[in-house]
Amino acid sequence: MNTLVEKINTLKREKNAVILAHCYQNVEVDEVADFVGDSLYLSRKAKETNADIIVFAGVSFMAETAKLLSPDKKVLLPRLEAGCFMANMINIESLREFRAKYPNVPAVCYVNSTAAIKAECDVCCTSSNALNVVKNLCAKKGINEVLFLPDTYLGKWVEAQLGGAVKVHTYNGFCPTHLRLRAEDMEKSRSEHPNSKILAHPECHHTVSALADFVGSTKDIMEYVKNTDFKEYTIATEKGVFDRLQRDYKDKTFYLLKDTLVCQNMKWNTLDDIYNSLLREEHEITLDRETSEKAMACINNMFEITKPLTTTGGR
Repeated sequence: MNTLVEKINTLKREKNAVILAHCYQNVEVDEVADFVGDSLYLSRKAKETNADIIVFAGVSFMAETAKLLSPDKKVLLPRLEAGCFMANMINIESLREFRAKYPNVPAVCYVNSTAAIKAECDVCCTSSNALNVVKNLCAKKGINEVLFLPDTYLGKWVEAQLGGAVKVHTYNGFCPTHLRLRAEDMEKSRSEHPNSKILAHPECHHTVSALADFVGSTKDIMEYVKNTDFKEYTIATEKGVFDRLQRDYKDKTFYLLKDTLVCQNMKWNTLDDIYNSLLREEHEITLDRETSEKAMACINNMFEITKPLTTTGGR
């Protein structure tokens, strides 16, 4: 009898489906995934494929983003209850209250949010490009303040990188997984592994980010390991990143900063869930037209504002 992996791969071929896996997923999911990476990378890959069905092994906001970028494709989320704690910390009412405190100040919306929230904001961002989005938005509009939601720590990290040139008013949301880290964890790790480079996500508390050797998105952290020659790395983000780095770089040593760096919602998707979702084509993500159009405008503004400048003449 075929193994579960073989069954899933057979279904993919029969149904012209593609499977996307976020790198916080259980590492076994990679066995059937066509692409593995962060949420925006995966959504863009989905848009580029000619698949009829997208199975997104991740959480709900990621599947929604894939649906926004690929409205004509069927997008399935293996476990509909796989939500994001941070994304669920803000709703339309609380967003409008937040915006009302700062009239006429543009709102930058982290991709870790629902389509409904994106639809009420001016421009989207990821953890990879948040700094450039805020910097370019302020330059374009000639302003020195923005709203940032829902993650207060990413927003304040951006503000710190800009050296106080921009005031970033943040909504009080956060990632419970990253907030389990404290400065004393960093100091303990530094003492135990003095030759290890500590790599942290900007969703961490600012006292943690300040003690890291490198701060960057999931993608940035993995690229840092790929492009540097250090022998030891301490990973201060979700365990899935640690698992993949440990698997892919046998010549390097990795430490997980804390055993509790696990997002349970991300771990809900199993191979069984993926198989059943694809077999029955169930748990489809649907969005109404008005929300989709407004949310897509928010995302398109991100692509536009981070587009490299083109010049004519000169060097």
